[in-house]
Parts: sequence; structure tokens; C-alpha cells
Amino acid sequence: MKTNIGLNDEARLEVGQILNLILADEFVLYVTTRDYHWNVTGPDFRSLHLEFETQYEQLAKWIDDVAERARSIGVGARGNLADLVKSARSSADPGVDLPGEHMLSELLALHEELIVQLRTDSDACIERFGDAGTADFLTGLMERHEKAAWMLRAQLETEEAEVSEK
Repeated sequence: MKTNIGLNDEARLEVGQILNLILADEFVLYVTTRDYHWNVTGPDFRSLHLEFETQYEQLAKWIDDVAERARSIGVGARGNLADLVKSARSSADPGVDLPGEHMLSELLALHEELIVQLRTDSDACIERFGDAGTADFLTGLMERHEKAAWMLRAQLETEEAEVSEK
């Protein structure tokens, strides 16, 4: 059945492409966070293990939201692992043998990359495609990533302060 939501087919497909790229980037962040959850060691093991678990659970929900947004505008959600990996615009260091502080820095960088991309994509949805709904959705997702980045940044500042005290 044809999707009739006030966007022409070209706009829907372009916005769908944006959403699928975000989906791939979110997936990289999710998998990286899981990897770090599984591989964190050291004196902050328990707190980081729990923090990473909380974050990957949030990310799983956000990924689902992105996929559902793509479907709601009548575009398929890319869910094949090979497609997601190939489409992702970001990457991170594997977690094995990484210090917890490096893991936090990597995750912060991935969130900040997504924030910048979401800001750009939200603007494009309004200015180029006239899709206020997706722009609003992306802005909300950006705000969630800003909060997650703030939490990681605060954790890194705490760790830096502890190191300088020693």
C-alpha cells in the first residue's frame, strides 16, 4: 500500500536513508558499549560494568525507535548485520585489554559524533525535505545522546581528578 503522509516519495526515501545511516551508527555504539561491558576490568569494574549495561539497554531502545521511525515513513529499516557494519560512519577500539578510562573516552567520542550528525540530519529533514516529524524525532534522539555524553564526561572528569590527587 502506498504511504501517504505528506512527503513525496523522493523525500521519504532520502529521509529513510538518513534514518538507516543513524541506525547503523547507533548499532556501532550499542555493540561497542556491550563489548566494553563484557571486557571492563580494574578497580572501577563494578561501577563501569553496571554503567555500560544501563547504557546498552538504553541504546537497544533507541535503535528500535530509529527503525520504527523509518518504517513509519514507509521505508524499510536496515537490520542485516553486514549492511549495518558497512553503512556505519563510526568505529571504536575493541574492548579487550582497554583501560576503563579509554573505554569511557571512546564511548564519549561516539556519542558526540552522533550528536553532531543528528544535529545536521535534523536540519536537513526540515530544510531539504520538509519533514518536521523526523526532524523532531532526531532532535529528541540528539538530546538523549547529549545526556549520555554528559554522564560519560562527568565520569571522566571524576577519574581525572582522582588521578591528579594521587
